[in-house]
Amino acid sequence: MLGMAATVLASNILVQFLFGQWLTYGAFTYPLAFLITDLTNRFHGPAAARRVVLAGFAVGLICSAIGTQVMGVFGPLVTLRVALASGLAFLVAQLTDVAVFHRLRAGAWWRAPLISTVIASVLDTTIFFSLAFAAAFTWVEPGNDVSWANDILPVLGVGPAAPLWISLAIADWWVKMALAALSLVAFRVIVGKSSQFPI
Repeated sequence: MLGMAATVLASNILVQFLFGQWLTYGAFTYPLAFLITDLTNRFHGPAAARRVVLAGFAVGLICSAIGTQVMGVFGPLVTLRVALASGLAFLVAQLTDVAVFHRLRAGAWWRAPLISTVIASVLDTTIFFSLAFAAAFTWVEPGNDVSWANDILPVLGVGPAAPLWISLAIADWWVKMALAALSLVAFRVIVGKSSQFPI
């Protein structure tokens, strides 16, 4: 649980700092949450993994509550839309990860962690970026101006024209996929060293 809490806390802090044009530093720490969930599921089962997810969710709520009270240049560091998007995306994605992993756990060693992480990452990215920034969800927090995220620009600077938040979501998902590949190696090493759960 401490690992998940630390990951969520670090990601909530690092998401405030840009890494290049399309990413925040939080994009590099948050995917560790999937590895933590999968390892917990492998070693202790889905019930324990769900408890770890709920602990991470509680830390995320606390971070969001604090962030809404800290004022930055453009208003609170965490807006209501971002807080809702972050919490909902985390909960749905992580609980889906737990369910898919458990269903596939008896197959080849790589199937459960890889497939559950890919599905959960798609859900996480889609829910967070659309709810936090898409014009369709302006009704969630009418006073929060996210027009900057809906500026029409080439996707990742080179593709077809689309709202900026689409580029942010794609870049974030690519990082999640790259880190999922690295996490798969870590998963194999950690689980492989356990005589109780051989691969």
